[in-house]
Amino acid sequence: MKILIYGINYAPELTGVGKYTAEMAVLLAERGHEVRVVCAPPYYPEWRVAEGYASWRYQHETRDGVAIWRAPLWVPSRPSGLKRMLHLATFAATSLPLLAWQALWRPHAVMLIAPTLMCAPASLMLARITRASAWLHIQDYEVDAAFDLGLLKSSRAARTARWIESALLKRFDAVSSITRQMSARATAKGVDASKVVCLPNWVDVSTIFPLARPSEFRRLLGIPAEQKVVLYSGNMGAKQGIETLADAAVALAARPDLTFVFCGSGAAKENLLERCSGLTNCVFMPLQPVERLNELLNLADIHVLPQRGDAADLVMPSKLTGMFASGRATIAMARRGTALYEAVAPRGVVVPPGNVKALAAAITVLASDAERRTALGKAARNHAERALSPESTIRTFEERLAVLLRESGGKDAKGAKGATRATGAPSSFGPRPSGAAGRPRGKPATAEEAAPD
Repeated sequence: MKILIYGINYAPELTGVGKYTAEMAVLLAERGHEVRVVCAPPYYPEWRVAEGYASWRYQHETRDGVAIWRAPLWVPSRPSGLKRMLHLATFAATSLPLLAWQALWRPHAVMLIAPTLMCAPASLMLARITRASAWLHIQDYEVDAAFDLGLLKSSRAARTARWIESALLKRFDAVSSITRQMSARATAKGVDASKVVCLPNWVDVSTIFPLARPSEFRRLLGIPAEQKVVLYSGNMGAKQGIETLADAAVALAARPDLTFVFCGSGAAKENLLERCSGLTNCVFMPLQPVERLNELLNLADIHVLPQRGDAADLVMPSKLTGMFASGRATIAMARRGTALYEAVAPRGVVVPPGNVKALAAAITVLASDAERRTALGKAARNHAERALSPESTIRTFEERLAVLLRESGGKDAKGAKGATRATGAPSSFGPRPSGAAGRPRGKPATAEEAAPD
């Protein structure tokens, strides 16, 4: 089949939405489909366009068998609610010529990745013009998140945005999301239940796995073997509620056996640095090369996944899959009945969102109980091996898409040629930038713990 994937985030972003969009595209290409992508240059989570890419011109590259067109966009250095909206709007506008160009290709399916829903009208129009199936895959409920998390505050704007969101969702041939609860939210917004599909995020357990030795990061950071490491690795943004972990570090500052390691970047990092200023039990790390991701995850004795309570079932932290695959104990902040609670509770520790005292107590208990940490880590690893396979998610997508094509009486996809497998450097519609490449010259691709967030 000829599949066009349309979304703002893509590789070499290796955290959050971009990570999973790129992996999905590559997996589909490896299974013989012809896959094209319209996206933006990589900028997340630093909120800065990566070296070797341009924010002001169109670029084209072939990466891992997938043809990629990148549209320019404005990236605010300090994203706020309004600035984020303008940022998304620029991509929705500048990507229109690329979509028009793809109409000549006549895809069998147009798959929009949300965020951003601002691109939905153009996706639907392209699908109708080319008689393709229109598929919306929701990694984040951006409208609900913007208002429920206080990024935007007008009640009138919230009502209008949610009405528009519902109207758009109902026009897609299929709507998918990454958890049962997030999929059910689509139905609550008016999407017919027969159109809703659950496509969970995944992890490659062959690249993320428990090490039989201490992580090299212990030596690099000067952390003694007897010290217990509490690790947060991922985007440091508004949805994470990461300030609660900083407050727990303050509360446990007198514990000489605990070291809190924060690895990542994002809009909330400066505030986090201020909260941890003067603490000797906190270490901050920049983004690490992707080939060191497994070493990083194995640095943890305890992974901690903070999340704001009002973010429940609006987003599902993508970093969780890597945490499970690493075979280390996990503490998450989640409300009972949410997807995050259901994922972690059988194989980790769950505490109420925002409850610093409960989080500190859970860290204290696990840090003193090596046997329980080992048992929880094994349970998490077993779950990753059994239930988080990328193949099952991709197979579900293929099967449902084939049904849609048959039911619509649309184009015959059986003869579609798979994309030729290649890895190339980005070109541009203007002069090629110095040092441009699929991976910036002289600088390894970077990754945080697996993230839209």
